[in-house]
Amino acid sequence: MNDETTPFPGSASRPGSGQGQDNIVDLVRQLTSQGSHLAEQQLQLILAEVREATDDLKAAVAGMLGAAVVGIAGLGVVLMGIAYLLGDAIENLGLATLIVGVVTLVVAAILYASARKKMSATHLSPERSRRTLERTPGAVRGDLTPGA
Repeated sequence: MNDETTPFPGSASRPGSGQGQDNIVDLVRQLTSQGSHLAEQQLQLILAEVREATDDLKAAVAGMLGAAVVGIAGLGVVLMGIAYLLGDAIENLGLATLIVGVVTLVVAAILYASARKKMSATHLSPERSRRTLERTPGAVRGDLTPGA
């Protein structure tokens, strides 16, 4: 290898330093640049996957809402049938309807309390993960300041 040929673009020798040191510096610079680019590409891939998952989630929620509407209508019909059967058994349709309604409301209150307890225990915002992903390209470049 002669003095004019360099193994990497931009790796011309600096005055006062050996060719081996320049090659190492250039390799580290290229490695850092490629690592940063890879981290940025990974972040873009993660964001695309999150968007796709969100779209799938929206479609699933819409389907569940449709099922809930039909299910509520069906539950109403079943409860009316139970009220009529209970009314025939106790020979008081009004009281039977009231009993079925109260039992249904108690079951609904129990389900609501359970769901509310679970909801309060969850954290729906992935703030730490988002901040970590946003800082990853900078950290690969060597910038470890949290605000950057």
